Amino acid sequence: MTKEDKRPIVIKRIKKVAGGHHGGAWKIAYADFVTAMMAFFLLMWLLGSTAKGDLQGISEYFKTPLKVALMGGTGSGDSSSIIKGGGQDLTRSEGQVKAGELPPEAKVINLKAAREEFLRLERIKELEKLKELKFNIEQVIDNDPKLKKFKNQILLDLTSEGLRVQIVDEKNRPMFQSGSSDLEPYTKDILREIGKMLNEMPNKVSLSGHTDAQPYVTADRKYSNWELSADRANASRRELIRGGLVEEKIVRVVGLSSAVLFDKTQPLNPINRRISIIVMNKRAEEAAQKDGGSVDIDAETGDPLEEAQLDAGSGVAVTASAPEAAVAMQAEGAAHSGAAATGH
Repeated sequence: MTKEDKRPIVIKRIKKVAGGHHGGAWKIAYADFVTAMMAFFLLMWLLGSTAKGDLQGISEYFKTPLKVALMGGTGSGDSSSIIKGGGQDLTRSEGQVKAGELPPEAKVINLKAAREEFLRLERIKELEKLKELKFNIEQVIDNDPKLKKFKNQILLDLTSEGLRVQIVDEKNRPMFQSGSSDLEPYTKDILREIGKMLNEMPNKVSLSGHTDAQPYVTADRKYSNWELSADRANASRRELIRGGLVEEKIVRVVGLSSAVLFDKTQPLNPINRRISIIVMNKRAEEAAQKDGGSVDIDAETGDPLEEAQLDAGSGVAVTASAPEAAVAMQAEGAAHSGAAATGH
């Protein structure tokens, strides 16, 4: 056997790959890419064409699952779930922040305390207005030459019933003619000027007439200090109305004779002869319209709903003692029983 016959035989095996250049794996990847791009552009288009309110609704939908929105219950981000936190701030560990509607927190309101606080604020506001009216009247008196001469006879103060304006007699300058209800000319000027200013407040007005302790009785004993004080109060009412005071604002006109003296140490002092005009606060106004004797009672507890008010025409100040207040109220009762109180 020759060397040529001993040459090794080489067998070449060609490995065939199935499909070859016909493989389609890349097409799947390309289709996924195109689908993702289409979804992205659809999302961008929706965001650009959707109103702000619709976006908020969509946001709420994803925050509150449909089952929770329809049937109630807790969301996946609630603090009671296994995974704490949730809501808008995922770093929270004390519970989710929910922008949807929640049941209102139960609150206990003390209606009595709230009402008392409201009434207290109303009284403060009303007191400030009465102080302002007092200041305005004082300014008018100081600036009006006719009234300035009688400044000492016009007394203003704040009482439990409101702003009180008292026009008093002086020894040589009486308001009325002796033993009569006829007003002196300067008294008419004073009352008419005051009548104009009283319209600045919506509050009602009461008038009371007072005499000194000098007995005044006619021969037939049918006319006394009671009738005289009532007639003087009514004459003052007419002058206030002539000055511009709205007639409907006057709720009470009474005569108290000498039952409520201004100067108790000197019953015959001319200053005791006076006309008292009160711009009433709301509490005194309500008491006057109930005739001073009607008190609302709580049906369950029996407690009075409002404190008893002094008579609106008594002219008793805040600092008046209990006996003085009692005398004023008894005096008015006597005035009514003696037909001394007058109306229209």
